[in-house]
Amino acid sequence: RLNGLRKLPPGFRFQPTEEELVFQYLKCKAFSFPLPASIIPDLNICNFDPWDLPGELGEERYFFSMKEAKYKTGNRINRATASGYWKATGSDKQIISRRNQVAGMRKTLVFHMGKPPHGLRTDWIMHEYRLVNNYLNHEMEKWVLCHVFLKKTSKKSSEEEIMQSFCNKNRNEALGHRMEPKVYNFMREKDAESSSSSSASSRSDITEVSSSACSRQY
Repeated sequence: RLNGLRKLPPGFRFQPTEEELVFQYLKCKAFSFPLPASIIPDLNICNFDPWDLPGELGEERYFFSMKEAKYKTGNRINRATASGYWKATGSDKQIISRRNQVAGMRKTLVFHMGKPPHGLRTDWIMHEYRLVNNYLNHEMEKWVLCHVFLKKTSKKSSEEEIMQSFCNKNRNEALGHRMEPKVYNFMREKDAESSSSSSASSRSDITEVSSSACSRQY
């Protein structure tokens, strides 16, 4: 059990639909009705970096949270954590009931490391669900349901791209080394031999002249 919540049995995964999250969990939470199951804990989502949230790191996690104002005056919501901040992306999605009524909205946020506006985008994603019914009072509107998860494909694909690029580079270098034609400059070798011969004869002439000069001197 976690914070008095019921722990799921082995092999059972909590995979609710968006309609179930809004109508069976968030709505019941806002109106203080009994929940279908005591599975989703309450916490202030901004008190934690995403990797420090309760639960398994690689699993999808759900939390009830209260929207916290960034300033005492104004409607801006605080989305900053110790290491970064959650930034909204895209348009909000309507959650429609079976009676074809809009009763909830889903906001998608991406976690950025650092401080805005120069934060570094990460693969942590959060879907924040809220109620929009007109009969909600101020306290009810503060409740949101957060679905936090780590995007699994991007890290794997980036590693695969790096490895593929590395392998291609090594293969191209190996092929280029084996297939590169070798060109021999016979004229250069001939010139080098001629230059060596002339240099040797010059050294011989100099030696002979020096020897003659020395013999005459003595």
